[in-house]
Amino acid sequence: MSDVPKKALETDSGAAAETSIDNETQGPSNTMDDETAALYPMGIKLALITISLMLAVLCVALDNTIIAVAIPHITDQFHNLNDYAPKKRFTGWEYSYHGLALQLLFGKLYALFSVKIVFLSALFVFELGSLICGIAPTSTALIIGRAIAGLGSAGIFTGALVTIAHTVAREKRPMFFGLLGGMYGIASVAGPLMGGAFTDHATWRWCFYINLPLGGVTAVVILLILKLPPKPASKQGSFLQVLKRLDPIGTAVFIPSIICLLLALQWGGDDATVPPRIAGNRTIASAALFGFCIGGSFFILTYYIPIWFQVIKNTSAVRSGIYSLPMILANVVGIIGAGSLTTKLGHYAPFFIASAVIMSIGAGLITTFTVHTAQSKWVGYLFIYGFGVGLGFQQGGVAAQAVLPLKDVSIGTAMVMFVQMLGGALFVSVAQNLFTNQLVKNLMALGIPNLHPEVIVHAGATSLRSMIDPEALPQVLTAYNAALVKTFELALIIRFLSILGALGVKWKSVKGKEVAPGGA
Repeated sequence: MSDVPKKALETDSGAAAETSIDNETQGPSNTMDDETAALYPMGIKLALITISLMLAVLCVALDNTIIAVAIPHITDQFHNLNDYAPKKRFTGWEYSYHGLALQLLFGKLYALFSVKIVFLSALFVFELGSLICGIAPTSTALIIGRAIAGLGSAGIFTGALVTIAHTVAREKRPMFFGLLGGMYGIASVAGPLMGGAFTDHATWRWCFYINLPLGGVTAVVILLILKLPPKPASKQGSFLQVLKRLDPIGTAVFIPSIICLLLALQWGGDDATVPPRIAGNRTIASAALFGFCIGGSFFILTYYIPIWFQVIKNTSAVRSGIYSLPMILANVVGIIGAGSLTTKLGHYAPFFIASAVIMSIGAGLITTFTVHTAQSKWVGYLFIYGFGVGLGFQQGGVAAQAVLPLKDVSIGTAMVMFVQMLGGALFVSVAQNLFTNQLVKNLMALGIPNLHPEVIVHAGATSLRSMIDPEALPQVLTAYNAALVKTFELALIIRFLSILGALGVKWKSVKGKEVAPGGA
């Protein structure tokens, strides 16, 4: 795209459109004016760019799922089941928390600076964190590596979506979002299997080494092939002007404490981390609420379903990954199907509602798990749940790009993705505390002599059966199952709340045509 003609829309109609966009009163025709300002790559260039973005998403997605089945073995090595928890967190909570801390800042960076440079910088940080995790000699080093990788991941997925916004026409974007989401789902399928295979037959460290070659290929393709037009003159300025647009006060307050989020969003007017015109958009706010719930629910089950298989069903890490496939494969089907249908039908709102309903049904069925739950049941329950997740997993990004002008897409998309990550980060931590407390309570209620709950909690999950008297094992497994079900119930409650977000999004065509009255 280096030869893209500079089509400055300097006509009266163009100026009017720009004013309308700034006031957020533009009609369908106005929202498409920014689409005519650039020519998009085609053929092999577009294919290579898309594949490289899919590989980048693959890396981020693998780090969310590949470690799930390996965690019990890692706790064995570090001798502490509490390594699931924030006290020694090298699980998804720790990774997601540091990712969401910079999610909004990356949205601002993509809006102000070269998308290509910001994306490659985020990829470098992510790869550095993965390398540290792979060579980590202690749990502390692993924690640091996960934190660094999480910081880089904040800019990768958002950057992939923003790149699509700059390289693909609006009406075709849902299909490409479906491809990215499909790759995310494929990674979710491959993650547990790869994690189990690495853990059982090599070492869990390969869960992190695998990111290095994938990220390297992505970096080369993006560096050599992706060509984007320069930022408009309005984005340029002195160092102090650019720094002001980054909202340093809001960002500095936000990163140390999530509680300060409201301050970061309110200060600075249009230069705030998330301008009020975006944060106050009905569809963006509703999509963020929906994403918060879907992120929290999905990540809880992503981490605790493999534990249920390994502890309750006495499976290996590889087998627990295989048993999780119904949920993950259904997720892939839902993501790709929703992306394709959104492109054909032109509407995203129905998939929000369908996702909320189907996922709630699946989550409710999963709460019925017992020690003796038959395979035919858990396969079906996980499939229903995963399909519901897939229908809504990418719709927040689609909605953001449908209701916002191109200049606001990066920040709006980053906000929705941030809140989705926030849900996962917070509720995995909440679920861990709930699980630990309930497990101790259940074990104490058994009244078994010489059974010390604190020993069970501090032991590795896969070491449980070797520590318990065979006669007492059925009772302990029942207590363990009940504690896990409590985390499943938490996921169900969160899913019910997502219905509010699903009903709040505006019914609007991705092609820019209104289909229902009412402001966003």
